[in-house]
Amino acid sequence: MKWNRWWLLLVCALTLAVGPLVGAQAQPRKIPRIGYLAAVSATADAPRLEAFRQGLRELGYVEGQSIQIDYRHESLDLQRLPALAAELVRKDVDVLVAVTSNAAVAAKKTTSTIPIVFMGVTDPIGAGLAESLARPGGNTTGITNVAGALAGKRLELLKELNPAVSRVAVLWDPRAPGSIPQWEASQEPAQKLRLQLYSMQVSNVDGYVAAFREAVKARNNAVWITLNPVANSNQKLIAELAIDSGLPSICARSDYAENGCLMAYGPGYQVEGSDGARYVDRILKGAKPADLPIQQPTQFELVINLNTANRIGLLVPQSLLDRADKIVR
Repeated sequence: MKWNRWWLLLVCALTLAVGPLVGAQAQPRKIPRIGYLAAVSATADAPRLEAFRQGLRELGYVEGQSIQIDYRHESLDLQRLPALAAELVRKDVDVLVAVTSNAAVAAKKTTSTIPIVFMGVTDPIGAGLAESLARPGGNTTGITNVAGALAGKRLELLKELNPAVSRVAVLWDPRAPGSIPQWEASQEPAQKLRLQLYSMQVSNVDGYVAAFREAVKARNNAVWITLNPVANSNQKLIAELAIDSGLPSICARSDYAENGCLMAYGPGYQVEGSDGARYVDRILKGAKPADLPIQQPTQFELVINLNTANRIGLLVPQSLLDRADKIVR
């Protein structure tokens, strides 16, 4: 009897000791959750988003299995961005990915603790997203498209396309934090190139037709389209309006040229998307946004749409064709 009692006590003790360990091992591992907020239509964002997803796959993440992503795209009513950002925060995401300056600013105002990785931001310091490029500080970091810094180069390309160009309309959005520095950065190079700039301020799609009509009436002979959420989501409309107005156009991304803009010069989506995935991976593994330098592009694409040139009756110089990374026919 004593032996049986002693054995029963031993079994109970072992059960109590091992039980918590078994329970701990049985708990499923938490899958990282990403909130993806884009101030652009899903269609216009598709190339960058696919590059981002591909980047995650190359890093070993399988969407729906080892990582969960909640998507929010808004291109019509940008005033909804703060509400969408708050919605993602309530889902207890581990990282917020914000596409365009508008989305990044909305995310930053919504949370000061959840790490934010931005893409498609023109001036992260001016937008209040970072203290410096080398050490962002706070909870944000990511990739800048340096669209403002490239404004002068785009005006040079317009001048090389047609040396007779003297008045250039600049399509920009005063409500878009990323569009404003592009308009401002155009002033000095325009003076050096002896170009007069005409301000086309448009903040909604309904204003495009009238804006182009006024630009033609003001005797402009070319147009440069700044990157901004409304323009990003209405590329084909803008391209057709420029063609109908007989205005050679230059844009900031290759997809604009593929959608009808005569020329585009800027960084490609592939690098931006894959870099965004890499930043998310580093943060999930413990890195702090404040210590991750903001990435600047080093490779730029020149894309020329010959079909558009033919429609407006413009002969593209061979010097430009020889330097083009891609020609749309």
